[in-house]
Amino acid sequence: MKKLGRKALAVAVAVALGAGVTSVVTAPATASVNGGEAHGGEATFLVLTPQGATVDRALARVAAADGRVVADYRQIGVLVVRSANRDFVADTAGAGVESVASTAGLGTVLDEGHTVELTPAQVAAAGGDPSTEPLFEQQWNMPMIDLPRAHTVTAGSADVVVGVLDSGISSSHPDLAGQIARDKSASCLGGVADTTEAAWNPTTSDHGTHVAGTIAAARNGVGVTGVAPGVKVAAVKVVDNEGYIYPEAAVCGFMWAAEQGMQLTNNSYYIDPWQLNCRNDARQRPVWQAVQRAIRYSQSRGVLTVASTGNSHHDLAHRFVDSGSPNNGTPEVREVNGACLVLPAQAPGVVTVAAVGPTGQKSYYSSYGQGVVDVTAPGGDSRIRTQGLAPTTADAILSTTFNTVTRTDGWGWKQGTSMSGPHVTGVAALALSARPGTTPGQLAALLERTAVPQPCPAGGYDPVPLLPSATDYTATCQGGTRNGFHGAGIVNAYRAVK
Repeated sequence: MKKLGRKALAVAVAVALGAGVTSVVTAPATASVNGGEAHGGEATFLVLTPQGATVDRALARVAAADGRVVADYRQIGVLVVRSANRDFVADTAGAGVESVASTAGLGTVLDEGHTVELTPAQVAAAGGDPSTEPLFEQQWNMPMIDLPRAHTVTAGSADVVVGVLDSGISSSHPDLAGQIARDKSASCLGGVADTTEAAWNPTTSDHGTHVAGTIAAARNGVGVTGVAPGVKVAAVKVVDNEGYIYPEAAVCGFMWAAEQGMQLTNNSYYIDPWQLNCRNDARQRPVWQAVQRAIRYSQSRGVLTVASTGNSHHDLAHRFVDSGSPNNGTPEVREVNGACLVLPAQAPGVVTVAAVGPTGQKSYYSSYGQGVVDVTAPGGDSRIRTQGLAPTTADAILSTTFNTVTRTDGWGWKQGTSMSGPHVTGVAALALSARPGTTPGQLAALLERTAVPQPCPAGGYDPVPLLPSATDYTATCQGGTRNGFHGAGIVNAYRAVK
């Protein structure tokens, strides 16, 4: 994918191969909709109305201000509107409308690094245990979460559907073609659900394909295996062709998952170009309100949200100075305080996931924080360990890929908290398969209760001592059995299902 740098750092090596009544508005198959920017002179707006009240007055104000509603999420009091009226915000103010915000400039860049392709011959030469999957021996991450033993209990149920809110999933990939719930997949670009298959397939990014493979790649004698190969994944595309995530797309994604009866969503991204959404900032508060309402609604419909902490190596439990945001324009220097949170990772009820490398220690890039991180999982830690040695992909996460230039499917390595999140989502899917009817709250508690505690390193932690910018990665771990680096510990698939 084009863009998860600070958000979900990735190093990739690809292997190339030849609801409510008006909750969702479906776009025409020919629509080309990104978010936030002008659409034929129109801008996109979020219009928030009082929850639980009628939206009739808000609809009337929108119409009077020359706006048109493209998605009506009245269950949560959120309308996605387009208008060419430059005074739209002022013209809609009044009774029946809580707040209005243009989403122009609120797209978050997703930067996942570069891709180096291998040939099919190199894949064949990789060998592996034919009784599992050809590339399983290179999936060091799966034994780390005790997956082989878990699969003796369950590989997952097809009744469990995981929404992958990301850049789309390749429907032609041999490890994923039979795993996709096509009838529940959609593109949510522009805040509008488009169910055509071309719309929810990847265009400029393979990030969602990689995430989906970690969750549910099939056990079919081809490639890799996912954590829960028996479950289904639904592509919910929220990343546009320029690599941006706009808040209206995320709101649509959460609402779509809820209305389609999904039980889990994986969110390996963050919303807001300022990296953290500050509720005390007038530019950002409507985004926080709309996204939180959508997440809360999905929870009420039985959906557990799993989200990554991000790759900025920030202590999210303490104040710090953010000098690199917004990431889509001129950075502003601002102090980040308790009113500023990563969305969706720090929204209430969300399972927040940090990353570890092959040693089980915090990955150097992973953001952290006592009371913020719930659990951790393998995300990779490809870094210099000995003077003179280059980082190795063997320390990253191997999964399914899609080359967006050659339009070919394959396998490859990435690293980031984007990769740790789907491990947790996969374990949750296994646990739900073993315990049908488990509520989102119960499932979140189960993940923490069955995680294997990972203590803080003695005397703090400096994961990249040999890099010139080592001081940029110095971190202090706080807490005991449950701590800021690892939360309750590394998720354990066997303990979660036995």
